[in-house]
Amino acid sequence: PVQEALEYAQDQRVANIDETGWREKGKKAYLWTLATPMVTIYMIAATRSREAANRLLGMFGGILICDRYSVYESWPAEWKQYCWAHLKRTFTKISERRGRPGRIGKALLRQTRLLFKHWHRARDGTLKLTTFRRKAETTRKRVRRILKRGARCGDAATEGTCRKILCDFDALWTFCREAGVEPTNNRAEQALRPAVIWRKCCFGTWSAPGSRLVERLMTVRTSLRQQRRNVLAFLTDAYTAHITRMQAPSLIP
Repeated sequence: PVQEALEYAQDQRVANIDETGWREKGKKAYLWTLATPMVTIYMIAATRSREAANRLLGMFGGILICDRYSVYESWPAEWKQYCWAHLKRTFTKISERRGRPGRIGKALLRQTRLLFKHWHRARDGTLKLTTFRRKAETTRKRVRRILKRGARCGDAATEGTCRKILCDFDALWTFCREAGVEPTNNRAEQALRPAVIWRKCCFGTWSAPGSRLVERLMTVRTSLRQQRRNVLAFLTDAYTAHITRMQAPSLIP
């Protein structure tokens, strides 16, 4: 059932991806998640590398919502949405610097707040989508101009950050044109929270089979809750199917 769910998630049009620290056999590892509206997959890997991300994504060809971690840079900008919550934290850090960099950071934060104000109204239906897109285009132009100023502001750290964001600038605005795409990576971050609590309580896993158990139980639990299905009933049916050599139940909605 978990393998079937993984293939289903990899076939979706939009997915969120994120990762957090884990421990396996007392050594550092990483727990990855690939979250879609109806199915969420978990994977524990030894590294936070591009190879691990590709193993989870497989042949996924949809729009990927993610943070600005370097392993996602190779994903085409037009098929990627960077998380604005992470960008806001970056802009806040810049705003806390003195002089010109601080003013640039504050200007970026003002545009971020304005963008989210329009987005919340569009999502709630109090602002027409066409109007939102027009306002977002104005914000887009302003943000680009501010980032260009930041790229030559005289502060090395601010310049490097602004140049890096400009290199993948189109990935900031995918949600404005594609239905079903959120401007934040909240879905994946929320999916990781129960796993983080598990890790804090049990300090990770102590074997590869233990890691597979965590991956599968978390995948089952989260996916079924997304579908409003009973977790205990599914586990009972799965175990019954195993001991009677019958077909296992499906996690596919």
